[in-house]
Amino acid sequence: MNEEKCTTSIPPEVLMEVIGIQTEIVKLGPDLGGVMNCVTEHVQRLTGAGGAILELAEGDEMVYRASTGIATSLLGLRLKRGTSLSGLCVQTGQVLRCDDSETDPRVDKMACRKVGLRAMVVAPLSHKETTVGVLKIASPEAGFFTREHVGILRLMSDMIAAAMFYSAKYETNELYHQATHDMLTGLANRALFYDRLRQSLSQASRQSRLLGILNLDMDGLKSINDQYGHRAGDAAIRETATRIARNSRQSDTVARLGGDEFGVILSEVQDRENAAQSANRIAQEIRQPFRFEDNPIQLEASIGMALFAEDACEMDDLLEKADQRMYQVKKARKAGGERER
Repeated sequence: MNEEKCTTSIPPEVLMEVIGIQTEIVKLGPDLGGVMNCVTEHVQRLTGAGGAILELAEGDEMVYRASTGIATSLLGLRLKRGTSLSGLCVQTGQVLRCDDSETDPRVDKMACRKVGLRAMVVAPLSHKETTVGVLKIASPEAGFFTREHVGILRLMSDMIAAAMFYSAKYETNELYHQATHDMLTGLANRALFYDRLRQSLSQASRQSRLLGILNLDMDGLKSINDQYGHRAGDAAIRETATRIARNSRQSDTVARLGGDEFGVILSEVQDRENAAQSANRIAQEIRQPFRFEDNPIQLEASIGMALFAEDACEMDDLLEKADQRMYQVKKARKAGGERER
């Protein structure tokens, strides 16, 4: 089935859930990245799909800006618009369905195999009468999707389109910025971090050079929230973000990955000692005195570091190594604090 033009009957209980999701989206306000993640998670659940993906059209590429399920690890992936069903959806502005990626000539077969999908439905996302991306549901099972699934996808894509309008009413460039940056701190968000990391690793591999990754996790944010309230917690997150960015180079990418977690891509690393110096400089800066509404607040972060290609060559392995080392630092710091008491 190439196009879906019919209005599909959706069960009342599903419509009630969609209304609840709309309320959840309203609470997110102008946080477009948060809205995109929220909708992809819900549309996967409502349709029983293996995964959901939100792709934005950027130049001649389609870029994964939110992903769940079987596509979670592919956040930041870039595909050519001209050879993908998503690109065709952007071109035509129509909902498209693929029942079997192995036999459908419109799809990028190798990309589908990489994701692990056999069937998919893509719906256009429009901003100011321009199709700027797609919302996609995917399944590893051929012929999985029905007209009911298509109807749900239409409703959910309309939600994102509305959020796009209210987040960036005038300029499409503003839309892309909102979709790729964290609202609270102004840093790159998880989607942009993964996008840049994929590109940086590809470049580092071609040039046979080192690349550093820092995984930072704030210590004690819960106690700050409990003692001083969430306004103080948000201020602590913003201040930590500012201190990390201030002590990173312009060529580095600093991102808030979610909650109290941050990531840094060290684009120019001479050796392990050089990367460790960057991590230590950031850690020392974060520890500097901070006050919120006359209350002294202790800021601290556990930092884990990993180097491409000394520690790992694959992106997921590199991130896992940095994450493991971060938790080792956190565990050692906690043990040290208990001994002092």
